[in-house]
Amino acid sequence: MLRPKPQNGETDENDKGRGPRLREIPLRLVVPNLITVLAICAGLTGVRLAFENRYELAVGMVLAAAFLDGIDGRIARMMKATSKFGAQMDSLADIVNFGVAPALVLYVFILDQARSFGWIAALIYAIAAGLRLARFNVMEDRETKVPWQSEYFVGVPAPAGAMLVLLPVYLGFLGVPPSAPVAYAGATYTVLIAYLLVSRLPVWSGKSGKSRIRRDLVLPMILSVVLYVALLMSFTWEVLSLTVLAYLLSLPFGARSWHRRYGTLTIGEESAESGLSEIDRGL
Repeated sequence: MLRPKPQNGETDENDKGRGPRLREIPLRLVVPNLITVLAICAGLTGVRLAFENRYELAVGMVLAAAFLDGIDGRIARMMKATSKFGAQMDSLADIVNFGVAPALVLYVFILDQARSFGWIAALIYAIAAGLRLARFNVMEDRETKVPWQSEYFVGVPAPAGAMLVLLPVYLGFLGVPPSAPVAYAGATYTVLIAYLLVSRLPVWSGKSGKSRIRRDLVLPMILSVVLYVALLMSFTWEVLSLTVLAYLLSLPFGARSWHRRYGTLTIGEESAESGLSEIDRGL
C-alpha cells in the first residue's frame, strides 16, 4: 500500500527518529578540495623533511605543493566545481605552501647561520606572502576590474615567489657552501623577494584569453616545453637556478610592456594607477 507523501511542514512518523537527512554532494565538487588538501600535506611534509636534513626531498615537496596549489583552481573551473568553501580552503593552503613552507625550508637550510637576521628575513617573506595573497583576493572580489587586471599581476605572484626565494637552496645543491656570509646574502635576497611580492610592479600573468600565438610557432613552442621539462628532470637545480634568473630579468620587460599599453589611458577611462591605489586602500 502506497503512503501519501508528507505535505509542506509535515513529517513522516517513521522518519521522526532518524534525524535530518544528509544532502549528497557530487564527487566533482570534492576533487578540487582533495587536491588542495594534498597540497597542504605536501607543503607541511616539506617542512618536516627540512628539519630532518633531507633538503632535496624537502624542496621537491614544496615545489610539488606549489604546483598542486596552482592547478586546483583551474581544475575546479574546468569541472564547474567552484564553491565558497573551496575558495577559502585554497586561500588557507596558499599561505602555507607559498609563505610558511618556503620560509622555513630556507631558514633551516641556510638562514639560521645568519642568526636573528635570518629569522627576521624568513618572517618578512612569510608575512609578505600573506599580504600578497590578501591583496589578490581583494582584487578578485572587486565588481568592476581595471582593464589590465586579466593580463597583469600587481607584484610578483605568490607561487612564483615561492620558487624565487628558494634560489639560495638551489645554489647550495650546486656546491655553494652554506657559510655565514652566504647566509647573510641569502637573507638580503629573501627580503628583496618579499618586497617584490608586495610591490606595485606590473607582472605579466599569461592567463589572458586574448593571448595569441602564430600557427607556425605552435609546434616549436611545444618542443621547447618538452625540452625544458627534459632538462629539468636531468639537471634539476641548474635549470631551476637559470629559471629564477630568467624570471627576475623578465620583470622589467613586463613592467615596460604594461606602461606602453596602459600607462596613458584616455580621459574618462579608469587608469591603472587609480586601480592600484584602490587595491592599496583595500589593504
